[in-house]
Amino acid sequence: MKRTEADLIVRNAAEVVTCAGGTERPKRGREMAEIGLIRDGAVAAKDGVIVAVGKTSDVMEQVAIGWDTRVVNAGGRVVLPGLVDPHTHVVFAGSREYELEMRIEGRGYLEILAAGGGILDTVRATREAGLAELIAAAGKYLQEMLAQGTTTAEAKSGYGLTIEDEVKMLEAVRRLNMVQPVELVPTFLGAHAIPAEYRTNPDGYVDLVVEEMLPVVARRGLAEFCDVFCEEGVFSVEQTRRILLKAKELGLKLKVHADEMAPLGGAELAAELGATSADHLMAVSGKGIGDLARSDTVAVLLPATTFCLMGESYAPARRMIEQGVAVALATDFNPGSSPVNSLQVVMGLACRQLKMRPAEVITAVTINAAHAVGRAAAVGSLEVGKKADMVIFDAPNHLYLMYRFGTNLVETVIKNGRVVIGG
Repeated sequence: MKRTEADLIVRNAAEVVTCAGGTERPKRGREMAEIGLIRDGAVAAKDGVIVAVGKTSDVMEQVAIGWDTRVVNAGGRVVLPGLVDPHTHVVFAGSREYELEMRIEGRGYLEILAAGGGILDTVRATREAGLAELIAAAGKYLQEMLAQGTTTAEAKSGYGLTIEDEVKMLEAVRRLNMVQPVELVPTFLGAHAIPAEYRTNPDGYVDLVVEEMLPVVARRGLAEFCDVFCEEGVFSVEQTRRILLKAKELGLKLKVHADEMAPLGGAELAAELGATSADHLMAVSGKGIGDLARSDTVAVLLPATTFCLMGESYAPARRMIEQGVAVALATDFNPGSSPVNSLQVVMGLACRQLKMRPAEVITAVTINAAHAVGRAAAVGSLEVGKKADMVIFDAPNHLYLMYRFGTNLVETVIKNGRVVIGG
């Protein structure tokens, strides 16, 4: 038997969690608990692509080991696909730690925003920052994310709210993709808030987004997705529809910040327009859940946001899963409502607050999350032909990952077949 060449082998894993079987379509319902567990498992790769997955004995018989083959002994630990974070605001300047006391005192998100704080505070800092400053700050956060197992992440603009500053943020994402290992998926979020200069003319700002910002972003190829914060006091359903239809016309894929604080109809709109994902959904309506279940739109849930906002109502994950919605999880990392950039923390919260089962959580941060950023053909599962993105966790089994909530259990991170953390 001719052996397959390999330049990387990870072997002797207590469990290799492949998350296989969801590449063509995201997993739903009971499928979310099917994580493709291989005990005493191994993964082999060549030139950054997986060439064999299976029991260690089987993989070692299939592959040829050369003098330059890197062999990583998982040593009875757990191997997962590289984690995918499908909703982040990782590029920004400044911080908003002062909001913590305001929230303790009972001031809500929209109240802080209306007073000129919140997003608008970060907008001021981001406008003042140069491109190099944004790249340096985001690079630090991305290194933290990588060290905690995230190998692919979405990165939104949305703290510029002018053509020049939105382009600056997206250019930072482009350059970050060249200089650090985490693969970033760029999203234009010019409709993140109404800037102070348009406070009395929100439709005028929508005109700016539709007629000037979107054409520039599309022409320069700066983003793959367009997102809109569809919420009371921000952008209405009709304003959101107008922006997304223009984005679709220009060739961008769609995302929606939907039904975070009120059941405005964002989920229904996302399903109607064929959005790749609808995100937040803490206040989603029953109709919205039904529409998502009948669509290809992934529901991206953000429990760290509810936790950090000290909210009482989390997204109804169990109801969504039971009704057939494809569910993913993300950090929503940003300087205000979720200064959390660890998917491991989100995984723990999802079990405890969303009542998701551990296997469902793993699906939600791997293959379903990959679908939520249009990357499921390449990442999100350990299967032959996909990128060799994987994480070795210092855990005896996959259940331990959620059990040891709040601890970084990452031992080794591999991106495109190269060890980038540990090893």
